Amino acid sequence: MQDTLAVILAGGMGSRLSPLTDDRAKPAVPFGGKYRIIDFTLTNCLHSGLRQILVLTQYKSHSLQKHLRDGWSIFNPELGEFITVVPPQMRGGGKWYEGTADAIYHNLWLLTRSDAKYVVVLSGDHVYRMDYAAMLEEHKRNEATLTIACMAVPREDAHEFGVMTTTTDQRIVEFSEKPTDPASIPSNPDKSLASMGIYIFNIDVLTQILNEDADNRDSDHDFGKDIIPKLIQSHPVYAYDFCSDKGRVARDCYWRDVGTIDSFYQANMDLLEPIPPMNLYQADWAVRTYEVQYPPARTVSSATGNEGIFINSLVANGVVNSGGSVQHSVVSNNVRIHDSATIVDSILFDGVDVGEGCQLVNCIIDKHVQIPPHTQIGLNRIEDAKRFHISDKGIVVIPESYQFDV
Repeated sequence: MQDTLAVILAGGMGSRLSPLTDDRAKPAVPFGGKYRIIDFTLTNCLHSGLRQILVLTQYKSHSLQKHLRDGWSIFNPELGEFITVVPPQMRGGGKWYEGTADAIYHNLWLLTRSDAKYVVVLSGDHVYRMDYAAMLEEHKRNEATLTIACMAVPREDAHEFGVMTTTTDQRIVEFSEKPTDPASIPSNPDKSLASMGIYIFNIDVLTQILNEDADNRDSDHDFGKDIIPKLIQSHPVYAYDFCSDKGRVARDCYWRDVGTIDSFYQANMDLLEPIPPMNLYQADWAVRTYEVQYPPARTVSSATGNEGIFINSLVANGVVNSGGSVQHSVVSNNVRIHDSATIVDSILFDGVDVGEGCQLVNCIIDKHVQIPPHTQIGLNRIEDAKRFHISDKGIVVIPESYQFDV
């Protein structure tokens, strides 16, 4: 789609996902054993035919930029295709991005240099699959200025989102960012219609309203708080139902903002369901990522005769299980599991080494952590809290390269 430019916002601090974001941007956090979070948005662009992509970075972007270089240098600039990483250019008086709309505003010079008529604004830290081409078709058919992807959420959770009210033809007539009393869907009082932070703009109107917003000192320079409420008063703005059967991606209606430790953990555990709510195995919508060429995963009998076993787990390449037991867990590349170790309901990132006789329950272990033999984590909250971060729901997080006292 040469008339459409995709802009991925990937510069947030991700403080609620600490310590996983202490040294990396949230879109670069590993997910599902072999992916990074941003891979899902980029894969959607790839399969939707969007081949002109700007990725706006800001905080702790090195890991993200390296991943994009190694795994996503696949487009041909001679055909007008590109994925370009754009850190803050300090063109606005030396300021960093101050909001979602401000991030786009600071890069309007790139948008206006393109031949695009439409701009798809996306977030780099959501896990979902979506055919943006179908949304763009509906945007054009409605002769809309702005189209917002939306989905129904429980009304008690809607205060975390932008909530909209629409007419029968899906035109948005009201929009409120994170309201204390969210409006319900008329046909379903227990649900509210929530924005997913996925927008399609006509580029001329986007340029105009961002320039106007930049001059407003009272603005937060945010799409949900400032831009959308203003646009619906003067322009045709429509909602697009994410859970419809439009487009060629399988209808699974799965979308997660993995912005906290608990939501990140649960989204990984969702992949272990007997019928996962998001099917990673859909042949025509494969999720692309960068992979080191590790050998296949294997199990080995230990010297004591224990067999390495995996039960209902995702296991990436390079893993060697030498007599340990792994149950209902996500194990990333190049992990080593030693004799009699037990891992339950946990997520292990690349290069973790689990010592003999260890017991891990409800844990997230970041990269390159060597866990000494017979260490117990996740069994004694009081002891764990002395060393590690524990989430509201009791998930213990060990940061990258953590050094145990031995």
